[in-house]
Amino acid sequence: MSDDSRGRFFLKNFIRGIAFLIVFITVFILFKRYVSVDYLSWLKPVYENTLIVFLIYTVSEIVFGIIPPEVFFIWSTRSGDVVQYVYYIFLLALISYAAGILGFWIGVKLNQTIIYRWIKRRYLLKYQKYLNKYGFFLIIVASLTPLPYSAISMLMGSVSYPFKKYALYALFRFLRYGVYSIIFWEINTME
Repeated sequence: MSDDSRGRFFLKNFIRGIAFLIVFITVFILFKRYVSVDYLSWLKPVYENTLIVFLIYTVSEIVFGIIPPEVFFIWSTRSGDVVQYVYYIFLLALISYAAGILGFWIGVKLNQTIIYRWIKRRYLLKYQKYLNKYGFFLIIVASLTPLPYSAISMLMGSVSYPFKKYALYALFRFLRYGVYSIIFWEINTME
């Protein structure tokens, strides 16, 4: 596979990620500016319970990222304390990385089961062609862009990709969270 092809694949997904990020930030700014917090008071019991929020996030990351991580970045800004924010973002990144590893091992252990074949047919088949074409580079792209990180991790496990290599390339997930956390912190502190 040529570097040019890999570059185009990454750029295409990177642009999708930037577009999603711009839309998300725009909604966040408009929401912050025009929606009364009292309107969302019914969410307060969940919103103020850190354990519940992290539990919801963990389930979301294991189940192919059903809630975008950016929602949790916004939640993490609520205290206004940069140290607590960095701590929460690190925990979110760690949970996401761990969910990917869990997905990898689910792929390893369940790849011959009926359940896995259904998951593969329903969710993973479209990414199989990317795996065949890009190999390990798919892990890096999934770690940095909106490609479903947990699903790609499961796919990598199902094809018996070497775990140490997977775990190394998946560390790019921390880079994404670091960059996004800076963006969301800056947006949140704007008046």
